[in-house]
Amino acid sequence: MPAGTLAQETWRRFKQNRLALAGGVVVVILFAVSFLAPLISPHDPNKFHLREVLEPPSAVHPLGTDELGRDVLARMIYGARISLKVGFVAVGIATLIGIVLGALAGYYSGWVDAVIMRLVDIMLCFPAFFLILAVIALLEPSIWNIMIVIGLTSWMGVARLVRAEFMTLKGREFVSSARVLGASDARIIFRHLLPNAMAPVLVSATLGVAGAILTESALSFLGIGVQPPTPSWGNILTAGKDNIEVAWWLSVFPGLAILVTVLAYNLLGEGLREALDPRLRE
Repeated sequence: MPAGTLAQETWRRFKQNRLALAGGVVVVILFAVSFLAPLISPHDPNKFHLREVLEPPSAVHPLGTDELGRDVLARMIYGARISLKVGFVAVGIATLIGIVLGALAGYYSGWVDAVIMRLVDIMLCFPAFFLILAVIALLEPSIWNIMIVIGLTSWMGVARLVRAEFMTLKGREFVSSARVLGASDARIIFRHLLPNAMAPVLVSATLGVAGAILTESALSFLGIGVQPPTPSWGNILTAGKDNIEVAWWLSVFPGLAILVTVLAYNLLGEGLREALDPRLRE
């Protein structure tokens, strides 16, 4: 099937899934909010208003204020930037590592495959979140450390997917033809095999963004993630925990933002999986 026709067929299948389409719309809105934060934020997210401490939602502060009088809506808008940055950078690191190791394991097989798969097994033995907690506890909490650690501890699924795809594809005729024509291993891997193995990787990366956002929020909630005064949905939730009896809005709004974002990415990922699965094409 020509590339243009394949893309059109994928889009046709994707847009028939209303839940996936809704997830995609939410993701686009989140991107728009993140990029336009300086223009649409009603207040400075870090400016104190000590006379407006813990004010409930109102016309001036639509989502209320926190324990220092900062506008929660402004902090939520800028927090979206943090969440998307962590999600995409962490998943980018994990995907890059997974693609390289999975491609090597699937293409060369033998002892290369055995060594890489045993490394995957060892990594999977450790509970991922507790491993991240341990590493972050040893390092200085910062957004860059969080992104790197999440990326370095979440590549195993991508590696397995790429390995399986390579093992399926490397026996095909187009690979044999490339070898006969004298193509190097690197050219076969990156020009012939990898483009045909990217569909499940794309789905995995989309789902991985949701997991990375959730992990960052949990770390920030525990106080070892993004550090104040930088706003993130997780540290807004921490303020909500400390003031749960008098300021319900500090828990409800960031909690809903995390819920909707993670759900949107999951729906988008599932929609992409169904649209890209060749077994489901008519």
